[in-house]
Amino acid sequence: MTVNIKNIQKLPSVAGPTTRQFGLVNWLGLWTLYKKEVRRFMKVGPQTLLAPVVSNLLYMTVFVVAFAQNRAEGPQEFIRFLIPGLIMLGILNNASANSSSSIMTGKVMGSIVDVLMPPLSALGLAIGYIAGAVTRGVLVAIATTFALSLFAVLWPAQWWAVIYFGLSAALALSMVGLLSGVWAEKFDQLAVVNQFVILPLSFLSGTFYHIDQLPVFMQKISFANPLFYFIDGFRYGFLGTADGNIMIGVLYTSILNVVLFVVCLSVLKSGWRLKA
Repeated sequence: MTVNIKNIQKLPSVAGPTTRQFGLVNWLGLWTLYKKEVRRFMKVGPQTLLAPVVSNLLYMTVFVVAFAQNRAEGPQEFIRFLIPGLIMLGILNNASANSSSSIMTGKVMGSIVDVLMPPLSALGLAIGYIAGAVTRGVLVAIATTFALSLFAVLWPAQWWAVIYFGLSAALALSMVGLLSGVWAEKFDQLAVVNQFVILPLSFLSGTFYHIDQLPVFMQKISFANPLFYFIDGFRYGFLGTADGNIMIGVLYTSILNVVLFVVCLSVLKSGWRLKA
């Protein structure tokens, strides 16, 4: 018996599960990671946003009471000099703390796998963590600006400098925090980075003084300190005067951020100290 193939009815094909294709960046995953980072620090707002503002208010109060009356330029000018430095101090500390604590907590709690398993590239992970940390740094800066307006109201003289150096500092320290969180295996090691690297560089960068008051060799050390250029440039944005060369500061900080970003991508791509 012969079978006429033409008379055989074709069964409908059943399509199998389709694989979702992503480009260079999984935008949905990136947005989800960013929201996670923001919600994480917003849930403890009194600790992450209010505490830095209170600390800066205390710094300002102590400096005004102890030193302002004895300054040659006058107490009001000294206050105006301090305000940008304290705002930048809040940006630096909080941007670093956000990314480092997020990664460290994930590693200790074992929840870091929830971030590594989804289809997020190293680029997506880096942008998500960095953007969350920058957001916290910017929010602290805004809150600190309003709080310190009780002492003096500053209006930016150079908006571009305020925006560039503010965001550039937040980017740099968020990447330093990201690398610290990846490197550290316990919270004590994060404290070492903060206490022996970030804090000394912050306090020795002209936050509370003009660097021309230092000995010559200390001034040369200050010019090698990247945080000096962030603070000096940010202060220039408000006051229109600077202790260093602003264009050198722009070039220095731009190169620093590019190098840090490349290092972050390399570390995340390798999975060093993240993947078992």
